[in-house]
Amino acid sequence: MKKIDKFINNYNKDFIKLVSLDKGTRDKIIKFYQLIIRTKNKGNKIIIAGNGGSAAIASHFSVDMTKNGGVRCINFNESDLLTCFSNDYGYENWLKQAIKFYADQGDLIILISASGNSENMVNAANYSKKMKNFLITFTGFNGKNKLSKKGNINFVVDSKNYNFIENIHQYWLLILVDIMSESKK
Repeated sequence: MKKIDKFINNYNKDFIKLVSLDKGTRDKIIKFYQLIIRTKNKGNKIIIAGNGGSAAIASHFSVDMTKNGGVRCINFNESDLLTCFSNDYGYENWLKQAIKFYADQGDLIILISASGNSENMVNAANYSKKMKNFLITFTGFNGKNKLSKKGNINFVVDSKNYNFIENIHQYWLLILVDIMSESKK
């Protein structure tokens, strides 16, 4: 039991250290908020995507941003879309193709990848930049990855622990939902 207790205490301490918002991250969140407002005011939408746990985070953010934040937001977690586009264009290109079909000029694109090296995310980022859509990335692994260098704003969790990375990504994204919800009052 002492070993488990020590693990839990260290785990909690490490998480609290990572989740604390430094000035740079706070500034990025404020810029992100301003982009959401601009996206909403122009009548555009947010498109958010991730793989695995990051896809679940994208779904959560998408529904909450639409319902509570008052901004149209979509994600691409439908199995028919994933399997069709992966079959027709290759898994590495399915997300790029989804953005090609669904994104409009001026939409805000958010890509989440803990490792930042998922080929489908990197290809989607390259396409988003080519189309001049504003791109925000969420990665981990200390920013030593391909995706963390592609966005106009890049959020990086300084960890290699997937659970820390994904939980902090969700925390940062849901801060934006709550800011939007609060600003509607």
